[in-house]
Amino acid sequence: MKNIVIVGGGHAAPAAISKFLDLQFDGKITLITNESIPPYHRPPLSKKYLMGEMETDDLLIKSRSYYETNGIELKLSTEVVKINRGEKTLALSDGSELPYDKLLLTTGSIPRTLPDSMVEEGVTTFTLRNLADVDRIKPYFEPGKRVLIIGGGYIGLEAAAVANTLELDATLIEAAPRILQRVAAEETSAFLREFHKGKGVTIFEDRRLKELVKQGDHAAAIFEDGDPVSFDFALVGIGVNPATMLAEEAGINIENGIRVDDRACTSDPDIFAAGDCASFSYGGELTRLESVQNANDQAVVAASNMAGTEAIYTPVPWFWSDQYDLKLQIAGLNRGADKVVMRPGKREGSRSHWYFAGETFIAVDAFNDAAAFMTGKRLLEAGKSPSLSDVENPDFQLKALLR
Repeated sequence: MKNIVIVGGGHAAPAAISKFLDLQFDGKITLITNESIPPYHRPPLSKKYLMGEMETDDLLIKSRSYYETNGIELKLSTEVVKINRGEKTLALSDGSELPYDKLLLTTGSIPRTLPDSMVEEGVTTFTLRNLADVDRIKPYFEPGKRVLIIGGGYIGLEAAAVANTLELDATLIEAAPRILQRVAAEETSAFLREFHKGKGVTIFEDRRLKELVKQGDHAAAIFEDGDPVSFDFALVGIGVNPATMLAEEAGINIENGIRVDDRACTSDPDIFAAGDCASFSYGGELTRLESVQNANDQAVVAASNMAGTEAIYTPVPWFWSDQYDLKLQIAGLNRGADKVVMRPGKREGSRSHWYFAGETFIAVDAFNDAAAFMTGKRLLEAGKSPSLSDVENPDFQLKALLR
């Protein structure tokens, strides 16, 4: 009997397990996670769960009984200390060893933190990545509290929306010249900046943080230039690093993540990787995709190949972000874009931003415009590009290109 071991409790793990079951894999499957509950949905953590609209069991991707019913061995609150590739065993934190025939690493990513030298003792700061993080943060989300959000990416903007909804005084600071500079066009940044400001969130861009200091019963952010900002606690959302230490110590190839091929296989033919921790070639560039879609789809490909059914990963990336009553849906990657076209939606306040590299359509940001998102996604999947003039014409039906 073959032993399949999956390390990591994010979205990729249950997606892989489901695929193994679909393929009627005849072997033992063990899932190891350092968390105290089975894999759970991450996006609601910073929204519905933080707001008290979901309980812990509501977060679970698969019920607790699912694993027992399907013969999956769950090792919760357990760390893998070392991968012994020669012996094909894992050394676990409880002192035991676990053999594997095929190993899937779904170790995810680790939030970046501020250097200790920037944070004075007594200043309360949090990162927001997993259930334990949110449980620690929850008691601080009281009306009237002042929260400083460091980082103007999607996590920071989502946190600002929740804080503002719960009647906290939210201030967001971004070191780059604009929010979302790494991932979105100026048009998208400008739209979301005004949207959040209209809700009462204070946003400072191009503001480099020098230190966080204690001032009596509160704290203050000191900048390289500009006035200090007082706050009660801070949320740090300055990006993540892939969790590669385990693979790196085992001598597996690391390049901006655990390097995998289009089969999700690492430099070791018996070890695969999927999700935030994995990097692969996309559009001729080494890429890591931090999304639920990537974790799920890449894990399915990994499981197929581990089970002996050949599969190739050819993603069309898509993402989403919920902020207040605004749903932003993104299809494609906008890197290399040199032109952006704004297209109004049919509903009041809806719109979409279409990215082009030369004459080639490469991505779309859709704001409360599911039709634009789905059309853009299907065009990308079909390898079709609408012309700039077609997108600029609000009367042209883009979905006609799919017929």
